[in-house]
Amino acid sequence: MNHVFIMGRLTRDPEVKYSEGEKPMAVAKYTLAVDRKGRRNQDSNEQTADFINCVAFDRTGEFAEKYFRQGMRVLVSGRIQTGSYTNKDGVRVYTFNIVVNDQEFADSKNASSDNSRPDPSSSTGDGFMNIPEGVEDQVHLIAKSAT
Repeated sequence: MNHVFIMGRLTRDPEVKYSEGEKPMAVAKYTLAVDRKGRRNQDSNEQTADFINCVAFDRTGEFAEKYFRQGMRVLVSGRIQTGSYTNKDGVRVYTFNIVVNDQEFADSKNASSDNSRPDPSSSTGDGFMNIPEGVEDQVHLIAKSAT
């Protein structure tokens, strides 16, 4: 079984391109900085996060383009896909990507840009954030296309 769940912060806004053809399809690429579990060593330059490349297609890619921004923490599920190619210098390059099946926000809207108290206007007072306009329709469309 090839299924993975990761949660991390977007290192930059998703890069989205559209395929050519009769029905163009969104292809969103983004990288998540995923913290390694364990003790952080602040005295050395040891890496404490892994940078995982993700690729989202079609409506999932459109959702990433519309709503994901640098610094947001997101939860992704999908499958690992590896590959390789030979670059222009004749060196074999190996690739590792997560092909996204599902993605969702892991923080409230303001938590990704500001780690202090949440903005009261973004929540309903019960700890839940307000859903941005149009997101609910997108979620229903994604759910329908997945079944």
